[in-house]
Amino acid sequence: MDIKVLVLVTTLIFLIAPAFIILFVFVYNQRKKSHIEEKALMRVTFEAELTKTQLEVQEQTMQTIGADLHDNIGQLLSLTSLTLNSIELDNVERSRQKIDAAIDLTMRSIKEMRLLGKLLQGDQLIVIGLSEAIKHEINWLERSGKYIIDYVLEGDLPAVNNSDKDLILFRILQEVLNNIIKHAEATQINLKMEYADNLLRLQIDDNGVGFNAAILPVNKLGMGLQNMNKRAAIVNGQVQVNSQPNKGTCIIISIPYP
Repeated sequence: MDIKVLVLVTTLIFLIAPAFIILFVFVYNQRKKSHIEEKALMRVTFEAELTKTQLEVQEQTMQTIGADLHDNIGQLLSLTSLTLNSIELDNVERSRQKIDAAIDLTMRSIKEMRLLGKLLQGDQLIVIGLSEAIKHEINWLERSGKYIIDYVLEGDLPAVNNSDKDLILFRILQEVLNNIIKHAEATQINLKMEYADNLLRLQIDDNGVGFNAAILPVNKLGMGLQNMNKRAAIVNGQVQVNSQPNKGTCIIISIPYP
């Protein structure tokens, strides 16, 4: 009887073991397939967000160019036209002064157009270096005359840059600066970028009105901060916001940068 039970148990084991092996292989393959699909979805999501970011950077660039054409170059050309039209041909000395003034205004217009040409490169600024792109961005902000801006770079950036991460970080910076312009009522902006231990860190401080970050309502400002966190997260980074009413705001963006 014991022999029959032993044979029966042995037979069952030999029958069940392959079933478990087949089940294990099936579950493993399903998980592997799910993992591959998840990675593919993450890649598609990343590429879609990257494309959206590129378009937003280009849109921001075009807005800057449009504003500068209207507020700066347009005024210079209008002054040039007025100066030339006011020349009195029968007064040689006065005519010479006005022609010299018109030449000066024209040269200033040409200089401004060259700066706009650099700005039109857009993504090329990212390619030649994130720090250089940041310098160009704050240069246009300084030209408004509304802000005192200090920018410090600490540590040597990697010899080989990561253009995708640079673009994400640059766009987050643009969103921070836009929020400062629209909401902060600030006069001073301090930026510090540092690289250490495979981590790129950008800190932006302003002396504006600030806000209570703990109870921030989901309005345009709140959504803007959520978008920054979302963008940072797709490159495994994070955005830290410290602010209090009437005490300004400090935003720190940290991104792994091996």
